[in-house]
Amino acid sequence: MNPEDLKYHKEHTWVKVSGKKATIGITDYAQESLGDIVYIDLPEIEATVEAGTEMSEIESTKATSSVIAPVSGTIIETNEKLADAPEVINEEPTGKGWIAVIEMDDAAELDELMDLDDYERYIEEESK
Repeated sequence: MNPEDLKYHKEHTWVKVSGKKATIGITDYAQESLGDIVYIDLPEIEATVEAGTEMSEIESTKATSSVIAPVSGTIIETNEKLADAPEVINEEPTGKGWIAVIEMDDAAELDELMDLDDYERYIEEESK
């Protein structure tokens, strides 16, 4: 996926929108910060999530970290391949390492997310 086609949440998740469906994953910055990912607790299908709340957890050799939902809605699909190969998130965080697809409740929430330029500035500020 082209990083410029994505929207970004301040908790280092990204969204790729297609109609009412939002594919979610963690950013390259997040996977680099975590280090080698060894496990992901995938969200439950049909679970509802609220924007800004935890939708799953990722464990790395360094830490356990929450994956924050960037939009609200219902989980309609998860990336089952990650159960056996969580390291795919390290290799392709914005591609094959996607985590879940959410059917969005409110597309207006996307307006609160950042584009790539804003996200890069945000990371720069955060790391000072």
